[in-house]
Amino acid sequence: MSPTISLILALTLCAAEEKPHAELLWPSGAPGALGTEERDKPTLTIYLPQADKANGTAVVVCPGGGYGALAVGHEGKEPAEWLNRHGIAAFVLRYRLGPRYHHPAPLQDAQRAMRLVRSRAKEWRLDPKRIGIWGFSAGGHLASTVATHFDDGRPDTDDPIERVSCRPDFAILCYPVITLRPPLAHGGSRRNLLGDKPDEALVASLCNDEQVTEKTPPTFLFHTNEDKAVPPENSILFYQALRKNKVPAELHIYETGVHGVGLGVGRGAVSAWPEQLAGWLKTRGLLTSEKR
Repeated sequence: MSPTISLILALTLCAAEEKPHAELLWPSGAPGALGTEERDKPTLTIYLPQADKANGTAVVVCPGGGYGALAVGHEGKEPAEWLNRHGIAAFVLRYRLGPRYHHPAPLQDAQRAMRLVRSRAKEWRLDPKRIGIWGFSAGGHLASTVATHFDDGRPDTDDPIERVSCRPDFAILCYPVITLRPPLAHGGSRRNLLGDKPDEALVASLCNDEQVTEKTPPTFLFHTNEDKAVPPENSILFYQALRKNKVPAELHIYETGVHGVGLGVGRGAVSAWPEQLAGWLKTRGLLTSEKR
């Protein structure tokens, strides 16, 4: 084989490896799985940035959909591609949904995603101390749940992935569901996650503004004043809790913009919010390969 052909083949293989692809979180079956259909098999779709742009930061992306569907386009693929353009590796989570699955299945999936990415940091050339989580709407509730319900890993398990911490190093929450208490709760998300008559203690444990501690990771929040589905008070509650616990935080609330704007492309003033996020990431040293 000539050197030219060898080079072309190598470049082709390299390009193929860089294409997004999905992997099962649990190849042998997720805990509490109710079947073997696609909806019973949570996955991560892996988006790696170009090698010359990669900075070692990674983000698990949780699309929204009221815990009953997944907006994997404008709240999954598009954010992943935005992250890649900034040198960040992205991992889009397809988590289990209601009404087939209730809590804790989505949380188990998101925690597993955090552990899996961190456990394979060397393989993907990531800094295991710069792995965050990004969620939209109900996915924002899931991301905020991971940011307030985490552990350092289970040392007594035979599964090496489960021995790794699931704590995010930072969180990005976009028009997130935070409280599950009326009147600010999103009813559909609450019902799909907890059923029709959830125990009040369980509801309280998943009102994530009430679960913030000094160990909650630094958080960026974005919302709009026009949001009728998930009132901006959800983000305000979480921001106030972060402030109370002296956790670094940044909150942006735009006057216009309906619920579910994603990156806001072509939607007027609200389209500027991703640049605010980029600025926050830069300030926190997450857009450079140098350790902060």
